[in-house]
Amino acid sequence: MARINFNYEKRQKELARQKKKEEKRLRKQNKNNPEPSEQSTAATEENGAGVPPATTDQSE
Repeated sequence: MARINFNYEKRQKELARQKKKEEKRLRKQNKNNPEPSEQSTAATEENGAGVPPATTDQSE
């Protein structure tokens, strides 16, 4: 019988939470400091080129 890998599911949930938090932070930052080239910034964020990699704490 196959076992369910709960650690994988937990990690995926954490990554989704971090991504959502980072997007929210960027939205708030853009709201407080609107840039003149806001459309070009949005285009790079959609492609993932403008989003810095999230730092994770690997201490378990």
